Amino acid sequence: MPGVTEQLEFQAETHQLLELMIHSVYSNKDTFLRELISNASDALDKLKLAAYQDKDLTADTSDLHIEIDVDPEARTLTVRDNGIGMSRAEVVDLIGTLAKSGTAELRRKLTEAKSEAAAEELIGQFGIGFYSTFMVADKVELLTRKAGETEGTRWEAAAGSSTYTIETVADAPQGTTVTLHLKPADPDDHLFDYTLEWKLREIVRKYSDFIAWPIRMNVERTVTEGEGEDKVEKTIVEEQVLNSQKALWTRPRGEVSDEEYTEFYHHVSHAWDTPLEIIPMKAEGTFEYQALLFIPSTAPFDLFTREHKRGVQLYVRRVFIMDNCEELMPEYLRFVKGVVDAQDLSLNVSREILQQDRQIQMIRKRLVRKVLSTIKDIQGAEDQTKYETFWSQFGRVLKEGLLSDADNRETILAVSSFASTASDSELTTLAGYVERMPEGQDAIYYMTGESRAQVENSPHLEAFKAKGREVLILTDPVDEMWVSSVTDFEGKPFKSIAKGEVDLETEDEKKETEALREQQDKDFGDLLKWLGTTLDDVAKEVRLTNRLTTSPACLVGDVFDFTPMLERMYRASGQALPEQKRILELNPTHPLVTGLRDSYDARKSDADAGKVPELAEAAELLYGTAVLAEGGELKDPARFAQLLTERLTRTV
Repeated sequence: MPGVTEQLEFQAETHQLLELMIHSVYSNKDTFLRELISNASDALDKLKLAAYQDKDLTADTSDLHIEIDVDPEARTLTVRDNGIGMSRAEVVDLIGTLAKSGTAELRRKLTEAKSEAAAEELIGQFGIGFYSTFMVADKVELLTRKAGETEGTRWEAAAGSSTYTIETVADAPQGTTVTLHLKPADPDDHLFDYTLEWKLREIVRKYSDFIAWPIRMNVERTVTEGEGEDKVEKTIVEEQVLNSQKALWTRPRGEVSDEEYTEFYHHVSHAWDTPLEIIPMKAEGTFEYQALLFIPSTAPFDLFTREHKRGVQLYVRRVFIMDNCEELMPEYLRFVKGVVDAQDLSLNVSREILQQDRQIQMIRKRLVRKVLSTIKDIQGAEDQTKYETFWSQFGRVLKEGLLSDADNRETILAVSSFASTASDSELTTLAGYVERMPEGQDAIYYMTGESRAQVENSPHLEAFKAKGREVLILTDPVDEMWVSSVTDFEGKPFKSIAKGEVDLETEDEKKETEALREQQDKDFGDLLKWLGTTLDDVAKEVRLTNRLTTSPACLVGDVFDFTPMLERMYRASGQALPEQKRILELNPTHPLVTGLRDSYDARKSDADAGKVPELAEAAELLYGTAVLAEGGELKDPARFAQLLTERLTRTV
């Protein structure tokens, strides 16, 4: 009901955030105006689209614009648009409540931010532009009416207050008006006088010149009329447009400065880092489109959360259609931001139509190929700094494409980098790995694990270290997934050193050790059979191996078995998996293994009859140490600890 005013409490996180803003999070306070203009531009885009989609919408779209108004005497600054507006519920939800994940993390990072650039980046990442107004204002008023509705909403909050007031009003114009009651100028606090015309012009030109809607401001001008004695000076007020309104994606690369591209990137991505790479595109022919894409230099905080919004902005003939158009960019390139302007799509296109649209699918394919070729160019540059930045921020995401994009799998493999045993600090490409492969090696060896340290300390690496064979160290969760579906790189198969049997011997070495292997199989045959029976509940097979040099035993899987880490990932996601037994491999030259063989041979009949419990316990301990050596989890750690304690007690 119009005229009824309510006083509501800010959400706790929102109030704490406002406190940070009031106490000057960063020195570049000019950006508050950029945020308000960006919000106004979005509102105008949304109204234009709504009017296309709903011909019965009661809304005036004849002169869509953004207006800036100042009153130096009252020290107020007003930013007004006649866009989509907000309902009362939307005002409470979008402004009174910070309904976003990660607010505690945001407050911590803002508090700890040591530089203007770091804090400014956080403002964009967490989408809190409206709250930046409290850096420059003691009080903020908002008046809004949603297009198609008859009543408006007035919202007001003072700096430092834990509450805000809201009321329904009958006479609000269409759109949103934000009025700031400015703080006094304070050069020591980087707080300028934002009623000055030159300052407002400077901010608009720097941050918002590319906005497609006119940004207008009434300015006073002194004009001279008449001549001679009749000459008089008069002050007039004229309306001026402060921005050029030139869509950057329609302009040649050479006509646009890096600063303009950067500000446009800030506008479309709502992030404030500097783009790592700028990708302009133009296609003519069967279907026409223009695109301007950006690869960020910093990953957004929510890149791996469900709340993360992906995709680029879609325009049709410079008319905004939708934000975050997922149909134009695959999931594994969700970090790419930008604009695509198609010429032949319907203005009433919906997400459901886009999913089936052939033209959209063709545009998507070309965008993906262009982004991947750009990454390849970055990788091939003499200065690797840019590629190293890219891979550290987005490599884990890009590798998801190895699972989902079979058409571009080879390209993704080629531009990927991996840790390996060849270097403690530098990553390697697969091409680099293949180039270093010694004669006779026909596979790309790898091992997955939760950390580099775990992989490097694994018994599985022992023979590879001894032979000087390089092994890729794959520790990202996605690595566990793609290695099971990607068979090879340029004809070289991927082979896990923790699965199947490993043969690192040359033909000459095999001839030299053939007799020894036959003798070992004979010497250990009975022990292996007994261990297979004793450990039947946990091991599918017990066999000798030549992959170990210093450890007594290790566990391996068959070629198509899940790794322990992959099993844990599936179970953590709620998927039930059957129990999977693994193969216990023994080092026939290790004293523990030979000692166990000798003890078994000395008491075979009793051991087979189960009358030598200490041998069975030794077998259980041997298996348990193999589980621990690969970073696995014991099913009954208490029993293992008890057996180990008893065994140690007898030897002290």
